[in-house]
Amino acid sequence: MQLDKGTFKKMFPHLAEEMTEEKSREDINSARSGPANGKRVITSKCFDDYNPTVIDFLCRCDNAKQAEEIIDYLEKRGEIDCNYSQNLRTQLKRKGIRSFGTKREEDYYLRESGH
Repeated sequence: MQLDKGTFKKMFPHLAEEMTEEKSREDINSARSGPANGKRVITSKCFDDYNPTVIDFLCRCDNAKQAEEIIDYLEKRGEIDCNYSQNLRTQLKRKGIRSFGTKREEDYYLRESGH
């Protein structure tokens, strides 16, 4: 069934008004990955366009070996320079993995965003 705008406004005046007013708009920022599990995929505006830093990745590590792998990988990709990677390695050896920050567990960013 197709309706022109005028007919739609006559049949559904309140709905037509809501659809045209900016103040009534809501962003849809979640989705279900399937009816069986019903998990929500949530995006938060506070992390929109957020690009994790090397420190963010290091805070997810459980041990120094994982941290070394992260530093090596990012250095090889050119995302961090040689001097910075050396400083990170020095800090890792002298102060340990937790010197970069507390451990960031699974769903850290969802919890921090308030969801």
